Amino acid sequence: MASYKIQWKTAAERDLRNLPKNVIPLIVDAIEQLAENPYHNVKKLKGVKNLFRTRVGDYRIIFEIKDRELIIQIVHVGDRKEIYK
Repeated sequence: MASYKIQWKTAAERDLRNLPKNVIPLIVDAIEQLAENPYHNVKKLKGVKNLFRTRVGDYRIIFEIKDRELIIQIVHVGDRKEIYK
């Protein structure tokens, strides 16, 4: 299976910079694993077309999978208490 390319939305980059410094490497590692297999251990968001989420402790990564272009676009990253607002 081909590896997917990761794209970051500007808001997601900003979200990542605002996270605690000890969490950032964990988030980046999880995103790199998504590039290899984007459907492993993820859930589709209800009511939203083509958006998925994955967990990293108390944090969530919201992303879109574009299978035809082999792209994963990171939409938001944040604490589970605030990410869905």
